[in-house]
Amino acid sequence: MYPDHTHRPPAQRAVEVHRPTPLPPAAVAPALPVQPGAVPSVASVVLPDGRVVTGYAINPAQPAPVTAKPAVSRTAVNVALGGVGFLAVCGGLLLLTSFIAALTAFITQLITLAAVIFGGWIAVQVFGASGHQGGTTVNIRKAVIKRNKFYG
Repeated sequence: MYPDHTHRPPAQRAVEVHRPTPLPPAAVAPALPVQPGAVPSVASVVLPDGRVVTGYAINPAQPAPVTAKPAVSRTAVNVALGGVGFLAVCGGLLLLTSFIAALTAFITQLITLAAVIFGGWIAVQVFGASGHQGGTTVNIRKAVIKRNKFYG
């Protein structure tokens, strides 16, 4: 059995030649003037052999509307807002450090003032020029110490 399902070898089969039939030149149907937007609902086309084909007009496909992209991307806006927030935090930290430094200086001045006042009070108590104020009087006279014995 051969590929063409016959019992004859390919050399014995008849060769058929097909020649295309030429078509007469097509006559162009006259175009009707149509206002833009007033497309008729039914269109007719006259074929070269005189036949008329009628059908519905197909509206051209409208492209999808293009969504306008914003002038600035969302990522750029987010980075900018993050930078503003970071600067605000840094400013707050700078103010906090300034506040802590001022508070430390204030506490140091209070301690120094207390030391000066308390030290002055102690100095007045020790080196006071006032006379005897009711204490024990001790008279010191010449004493002799011989061989670890006090003779006074």
